Amino acid sequence: MAATLPNKAQAVIVGGGVIGCSIAYHLAKIGWSDVVLLERQKLTSGTTWHAAGLIGQLRDNQDMTKLAKYTVELYAGLEAETGQSTGFRQNGSLSIATSEGRLEDLKRRADMAKVFGLRVDVLSPNACKDIYPMITIDDVLGGIFLPSDGTANPIDITMALARGARGGGVQIFEDTKVTAINHSDGRITGVDTDAGTIEASFVVLAAGMWSRDIAATVGVTVPLHACEHFYVVTEPFDGVAPDLPVFRDYDSQAYYKEDAGKLLIGAFETVAKPWGMDGIPEDFCFDQLPDDFDHFQPVLEGALRRMPALENVGIQTFFNGPESFTPDNRYHLGEAPGLAGMFVAAGLNSIGIQSAGGVGKVLAEWMRDGLPPMDLWTVDIRRNMPFQADPAYLRERVTESLGRLYAVHWPFHQPRTARGIRKSPFYDRMAKQGACFGEAQGWERPGWFAPEGVKPEYVYSFKRQNWFNHSAAEHRAVRDAVGMFDQTSFSKFELFGEDAEAVLNRVSANDVAVEPGRIVYTQWLNARGGIEADLTVTRLDPNRYLIVSGVASQVRDFHWLKRHIPDDADATLTDITEDLAVLGVMGPQSRAVLGDVSDANFSNAAFPYQTSRKIDIAGAPVRASRITYVGELGWELYIPVDGAGAVFEALLAAGNNHGLALAGTHAMNSLRIEKAYRHWGHDIGDQDSALEAGLGFAVAWDKPGGFIGLEALSEQRQTGVKRRLVQFALEDPEPLLYGNEPIWRDGEIAGSITTAMYGHTLGRGIGLGYVADVAGGGNVDGDFIATGSYEIEVAQNRFPAKASLKPLYDPKSERVKA
Repeated sequence: MAATLPNKAQAVIVGGGVIGCSIAYHLAKIGWSDVVLLERQKLTSGTTWHAAGLIGQLRDNQDMTKLAKYTVELYAGLEAETGQSTGFRQNGSLSIATSEGRLEDLKRRADMAKVFGLRVDVLSPNACKDIYPMITIDDVLGGIFLPSDGTANPIDITMALARGARGGGVQIFEDTKVTAINHSDGRITGVDTDAGTIEASFVVLAAGMWSRDIAATVGVTVPLHACEHFYVVTEPFDGVAPDLPVFRDYDSQAYYKEDAGKLLIGAFETVAKPWGMDGIPEDFCFDQLPDDFDHFQPVLEGALRRMPALENVGIQTFFNGPESFTPDNRYHLGEAPGLAGMFVAAGLNSIGIQSAGGVGKVLAEWMRDGLPPMDLWTVDIRRNMPFQADPAYLRERVTESLGRLYAVHWPFHQPRTARGIRKSPFYDRMAKQGACFGEAQGWERPGWFAPEGVKPEYVYSFKRQNWFNHSAAEHRAVRDAVGMFDQTSFSKFELFGEDAEAVLNRVSANDVAVEPGRIVYTQWLNARGGIEADLTVTRLDPNRYLIVSGVASQVRDFHWLKRHIPDDADATLTDITEDLAVLGVMGPQSRAVLGDVSDANFSNAAFPYQTSRKIDIAGAPVRASRITYVGELGWELYIPVDGAGAVFEALLAAGNNHGLALAGTHAMNSLRIEKAYRHWGHDIGDQDSALEAGLGFAVAWDKPGGFIGLEALSEQRQTGVKRRLVQFALEDPEPLLYGNEPIWRDGEIAGSITTAMYGHTLGRGIGLGYVADVAGGGNVDGDFIATGSYEIEVAQNRFPAKASLKPLYDPKSERVKA
């Protein structure tokens, strides 16, 4: 260990658990030797030391599975590389299903693993027992086995990573507490410690359950909260062999791991116990929490049923230790918005050991390159909203999120806890109309509307859920007459000043130098040509623009634009998301409905597509923008919050004469999928170019001054693309697509579905997904797509599908522009 704290370093890592040590190791691997890791107590002393050490790879989406897969590959060679024992063994893992929903969940995840070559075997009940003879299978419907999964000793893994980091020049200091993170003018400058100050251009916060409070001192939101995590270790007994795989009985919330002839039995119970509400003790180090046998007893009772041999086995150890969990069960990774050089890797939701290798690798590359090396949006720290750091909110939510680790990954699942944080002015009115609400970034949004006599609640299934037919009726109303959506959750910004046009045109791929009252659909690209944002820009006045984006990317988009405003530019960006309510009035009868409530001329000649202007409805000033996300004639109405209720009532009353139906997010999704409209964060993201995504029509190639990403995009335009986003329609009207399903082209996997929904107009499952030339890696053009034969795999079954680069619904957008 280095004896003297340096005055300067390129990067400082705060936290000496497995995550911090992996980041240090990977920074050394990319050649960053001037790195310091600081640990307030001893390495592994927070959470890492008591982790169960399960190394599982199959996560709930492809990108997280890829990171876990890399972790296994790293650990397999780490001991040979560093000379430090790791305890890593690849005994495989077995997961069983005791319900139809669980079995389909496992099969669909096994489908997903095929896309990148992770072997997952789908097993019969008897085959499950062959692999794990001690279990009873009278209620087992099947299972999956991953032969490359395994276990490791968390302390040894961490020490091996630390040794590898030191070998690359990283200095590690234990018993050194960071007392402040220093910054100036929106950029990190270093840290203060109880042993001195270190100047640094990068600081990485990997402090586990301490991260939320440390981040708050510099205005960074890192929502996480500790929960008590329980496991027991039995006495040794016959049948527990060293080669026994990890066993997961998800429906009983339990996992089993061989431990020197004993069994470690742990749980992710449905209702968890938050911990640390009064703060974490200053001297917390290798500590454990008080036992709570009553809380753990249901898990033990389930274990006795699953494994009768346990009836005569004693418990050697009862352990309870804290681990941090996040509101959405996804960890926090990346550069903090608004504070350059501040990186975060925290909130691992009890999967830190199996994620550490991948986390360290991608974060090191992100720090080096300034952009993430793969699609990491699901864990990107920029998804977080400030309200999520509230301890009361977190305490309530993590009682549920811990248990979600072992819950079925139901499509359209909605959290039960910590609801009602953000409501539009239409919430109460829509609730009276039968709205069943879902949650997004704290917003309560109608997912669907229950007719009279139907209870507005979700009943989950992989088949047609209880709201399927009701949402279908909303979908058809929009196609045939008119629907009204609450779109208040849109992210909304204003940019104003003499240089607003110049700033926005530099960031936008399309040309926003238009006349006031015009709407421009555009992407914001990074230097690699990847899509950082997908949004509309409306010019309100010569020096003022309205920018509208999706609900999930509010923080991300705001700070992307803000960081690209030059210091000497006369351009001010403000977030007005909460100031305006939004109603979408969409469908062939939308013009008639609006004509009944306003004196404005809504004719095609007077109010053409992509036009925005001020109108009055029910005494309220409204900005009406003729734009759509559902593929029909329609307007988005931006309304001051205090006048929103009156506007809603006026539209609802007028709509009675034109077949108006209130519609929810599920109908909007099925409508936009039929029209092949992209969704940022799923269909398009920072790893996808505008050309790959079929959005070249929104690129102003020759506008003066160019735009960020033009050089990379122009090169791709010359050489051709290696993958294309394609719309698919299943030939069989029965199967449902939800995303991540493999796309087979001519008998080979060529990609996967990004988003999907049942298309009620087209009468079958519709999905979007990227297709690549896996054989030759050549240019993927229209001929390549047209000459292939396609199937989509759903729960181990392949279904023929039609592929199209043009929207299958209204390909010429005649209805939109009617």
